[in-house]
Amino acid sequence: MRFSLFRKKEQIIKSKEETEKEMIKNALLNVKKIDIKTKNLVDSLFCGAYHSIFKGRGIEFSEVRQYSPGDDVRAIDWNVTARMNDVYIKEFTEERELNVMIVFDVSASTNFGSGRDIKRNIAAELIAGIVFSAVKNNDRVALTLATDKIEKYVKFGKSKKHAMRILRDLILFKPTSESTNLEPVIKSLCSMLKQKSIIFIVSDFIGELDELKIPLKILGAKHDVIGVVIGDEREKIFEDYGIAVFEDYETGEQITIDTRDKNFRKNYEKITKEHQNKLNDIFKKNKSGLILINTDENWQTSMMKFFKNREKRRKWI
Repeated sequence: MRFSLFRKKEQIIKSKEETEKEMIKNALLNVKKIDIKTKNLVDSLFCGAYHSIFKGRGIEFSEVRQYSPGDDVRAIDWNVTARMNDVYIKEFTEERELNVMIVFDVSASTNFGSGRDIKRNIAAELIAGIVFSAVKNNDRVALTLATDKIEKYVKFGKSKKHAMRILRDLILFKPTSESTNLEPVIKSLCSMLKQKSIIFIVSDFIGELDELKIPLKILGAKHDVIGVVIGDEREKIFEDYGIAVFEDYETGEQITIDTRDKNFRKNYEKITKEHQNKLNDIFKKNKSGLILINTDENWQTSMMKFFKNREKRRKWI
């Protein structure tokens, strides 16, 4: 039983009373709101950070050739020059466009949130920022919506129209499953993605982590993998609600818990910390990035902090 997915019973009743018409209307309003918000963000700040991290060099090595008068002496390849007894320089070509794959966990647990918004809406804003930055940078971007399987795949593209399609799917798509299991999804990506890609995996990563170790290791061996954890403080710490009924978002299972029990609350907090440490360890061993975002925080701050730290590390390489 995953306590972090529980919610109060009265919240369940409220969500079931929402009509289909109201949900679609609100979703379309969110699409417009996110489009405007992220467009301004990308223009003012986000795109520059994205470019400096993922296209920092801007060029890639092509070949060596003999030195000609007027060539930049900084491009001399001293190793080849020593072997050939003549001066050779390195030639570079413009770096190829990047492939950016975004994997978004749309299982039922992402509909929870006790902060400024639910996890799914915050993730949609964040993903929109990445998508618009990639398109503005002339990179190809794709989207995979996942639960315990691949629910929807939007192929690579780089037009504004393509970006808007991704944004609409982020908000409007309804998965057929409510469960989370990223293992088969990651395995599918290992075989699907032939060219090296930057892969953002956006999820709350609640559930069994051991089964992700090998797939993430295989994926990270070829691609640049970045995990984005969308969490909520209510999932980390159980407050004293008295005796309360909770329901699992994904399984529908209900349970009555005496949250007045201090030992229960202490053990629960210990379990959630161990879970987070384990997730950190998996990504660290794979030399993959990990970004932690809470629903009560500004996601832009966390993303920019990650970009700045990564840029600093690259300068030391």
